[in-house]
Amino acid sequence: MADPVEKKVTAATAATFVGSTALLAALEAVRDNSELVGWLPPGLAPFVLALAPTAITFVSGWAAKHSPRTHA
Repeated sequence: MADPVEKKVTAATAATFVGSTALLAALEAVRDNSELVGWLPPGLAPFVLALAPTAITFVSGWAAKHSPRTHA
């Protein structure tokens, strides 16, 4: 069975998704150039593109070794 996902990994994943979505939406609005995402509906493109960095962050955070916790 897989180890549970730590809260910091979940938070990093969510932050990456939100940040990527906002950044990509802003870039698409400024450039108004949809060559890279022309096959997607305009409102869906930032969300689909944000899935790649989100997945990378989740996998790397889950696989990373964490420092041991010490109890006082």
